[in-house]
Amino acid sequence: MTASTANAQRFREFKMPDVGEGLTEAEILKWYVKPGDTVTDGQVVCEVETAKAAVELPIPYDGVVHELNFGEGVTVDVGTVIISVDTDPGAGPAAAPAAQQAPQEAAASEAEDAEPQGRQAVLVGYGAAPSSTKRRARKPQAAVPAQPEPVSAALQAELNGRAAPAPTTAPSITPAAPAAAPVTPVANGAGARSAGRPLAKPPVRKLAKDLGIDLAAVAPTGPDGIITREDVHAAAAPAAAPSPAEAAGPVAAPAAAPEPGIVDAAARERRVPVKGVRKATAQAMVQSAFTAPHVTEFITVDVTRTMKLVQELKQDPDMAGLRVNPLLLVAKAFLVAIKRHPEVNASWDEARQEIVYKDYVNLGIAAATPRGLIVPNIKDAGVKTLPRLAAELGELVATAREGKTSPAAMSGGTVTITNVGVFGVDTGTPILNPGESAILAFGAVKLQPWVHKGKVKARQVTTLALSFDHRLIDGELGSKLLADIAAVLERPKRLITWG
Repeated sequence: MTASTANAQRFREFKMPDVGEGLTEAEILKWYVKPGDTVTDGQVVCEVETAKAAVELPIPYDGVVHELNFGEGVTVDVGTVIISVDTDPGAGPAAAPAAQQAPQEAAASEAEDAEPQGRQAVLVGYGAAPSSTKRRARKPQAAVPAQPEPVSAALQAELNGRAAPAPTTAPSITPAAPAAAPVTPVANGAGARSAGRPLAKPPVRKLAKDLGIDLAAVAPTGPDGIITREDVHAAAAPAAAPSPAEAAGPVAAPAAAPEPGIVDAAARERRVPVKGVRKATAQAMVQSAFTAPHVTEFITVDVTRTMKLVQELKQDPDMAGLRVNPLLLVAKAFLVAIKRHPEVNASWDEARQEIVYKDYVNLGIAAATPRGLIVPNIKDAGVKTLPRLAAELGELVATAREGKTSPAAMSGGTVTITNVGVFGVDTGTPILNPGESAILAFGAVKLQPWVHKGKVKARQVTTLALSFDHRLIDGELGSKLLADIAAVLERPKRLITWG
């Protein structure tokens, strides 16, 4: 057995798995271990966030953590090694894992074949990139005396918004007779500016753009001929008119102070990378909005009897310990209406040009979490009893709030409910989850004047909004579905007669 083979068997590498359905990347939220910690098979070592949920990852090895390849907050592609474990720490010191040796050995081999070259752009932290291309040796040329650089490479890179290249050593050239007279260094200030693009940092360029100032016409006062924020303000402010005495004398008028009231908008803005659940939600909503033709219908309904039933169910021994609220009965009413109109529960297969009718209902419940909106669903919700539906609805919400919803819990949904009423909102026009046929928005329940039995009375009223895919559901079917939901909530005894 070679040393490299033994080393590979000793150091086991754990790659970022696909914890969802076809996901390509995940962000490392938190490490629970560090190099030198002892781990066992099945121990959770980190928490990652995919485009669907936050998931804890267990390590499949026993041993000691050798290295964490990525820090917290880094997004890693699926299949990339994120942690290595020394499975035989008692065997004494060993070389680095094979995955680390291979690039180093390859770089060393290529470096031996390649000839020294000039300055080379590299990735920070990875050293000079090896080149496998061989070039013929250049003929010696007469050396030109070096001219002083007004601006360092690092500063120039910062001004251009890029990382500075790692310094490299240029090949030595035999000095020859000077071909040109030496250039006298310029003084620090305006004369040090490059003949091309004026030197200024990105925020200063933004300020100049907002104020309509041409940087080429601004006199720099910063180090190495850099244009500062004060220079831009000075150029933007009108020059103070000289007094008669000053006009008569040789003394120049003092430079005007920056115009008061000018505020840099960029200094009051925050930029947050779009990733994880937020990124997935944005992509899904755009896909849905511009793929499925949406239709939204509304209905306002008296839910006084439903609200009374909620209070009665809270006292029912069969519902003891369960979360009973209006959303539970709205969900049940939705399921009863779908049972009466099963054609609603379908999906559109664009590739095969088929409509897929489903004999099961996976009821999604939109949940707002600190990481964004997620929609876990209750599997086979249509066949569950009211107590069982209440139990699973409570578990679903609690898990979502803890950020522990699994990707499997968010896949395979057929219809969804979004409860905008908890925010005091009357209703909305919800967007379908991709692949689903309908989504019901449940608005706030409010005490309103309502005609009841021929008299105007104060009743508990809410507004429902149903959005549906018009390729699958025409206006008649969508209207019947929404009307049946409202009918059940108006007279909840229909849960028995229709259920």
